[in-house]
Amino acid sequence: MIKRTLQYTFSLLNVDYVQLTSKWNYRNILSPYYRIYYIDGGEGEISDFLQTVKLEPGFLYMIPSFTMCNLCCKNDLSQFFVQFFEESTHGISMFANNRSVFKIKATALDVQLFNQLLAINPGRGINRSDNPMVYEKDIYYNEYQELNNKQSLNTYLETQGILMQVISRFLNLNTTLSHNAQVIPIKIIQSLNYILANLRLELSVTQLAARAHQNVDYFSRQFKKYTGMRPIAYINEKRIERAQYLMATSRMRLSEICDETGFENLSYFSNTFKKLTGMSPSDYKKQLQSARC
Repeated sequence: MIKRTLQYTFSLLNVDYVQLTSKWNYRNILSPYYRIYYIDGGEGEISDFLQTVKLEPGFLYMIPSFTMCNLCCKNDLSQFFVQFFEESTHGISMFANNRSVFKIKATALDVQLFNQLLAINPGRGINRSDNPMVYEKDIYYNEYQELNNKQSLNTYLETQGILMQVISRFLNLNTTLSHNAQVIPIKIIQSLNYILANLRLELSVTQLAARAHQNVDYFSRQFKKYTGMRPIAYINEKRIERAQYLMATSRMRLSEICDETGFENLSYFSNTFKKLTGMSPSDYKKQLQSARC
């Protein structure tokens, strides 16, 4: 008998049904969580760096976390939407190497799942504004997490099940996941968890290898085998994702973000940020703060 361990869980932020107008028109949106839409009327667009995707009735759309995109509605658009954080035992997102907008034809079951998710999670809409710059704040994330903590066990499990079913609809489109994915050794998982919990501290391959009681070269080869990256590349990627999160959700200065994400100095932070995102931290922050069209 083959035993499989579930490595992903999800933390619900918002779920609602809304009718939008041309005011729903925002640029350079980058969120630390997933968005999934089911469109049942009107039309709109989502665009990322590579493509423009038409929003049309009868389709599901997914925007993975940390995917820069533009949202646009020229006239009217009605949609179900859900927003949620992804958590994994090994620190690797299901869509880590495919940060782009996904589109798939919806089924009757998809519509039933959205309606049920709404029914068991009332009052989880975005009541302040549909502008991400308004509601993407740590204080609001904490508020919604507290609502999750108050869920009954059956509601929590049903919510998890629905989110898993909905996100699974997009996995066949994600070529980065292998059907024969190898089981990650516990020492690598422990190292990933340690990295994610200590991004602001000094981290080195020597230190991580010692914690795993392994030779540095062997540890580095194993790490790359199961994550696709060398340890330092993985650490830098997670630090930059954390920096993007802080830029999107706080008013911290770049020097403060540099310290919070564990970079030695602002120059190294800036060079790494530009290498991974294609722009400097200051330009990136200006994009996030730019006026919506």
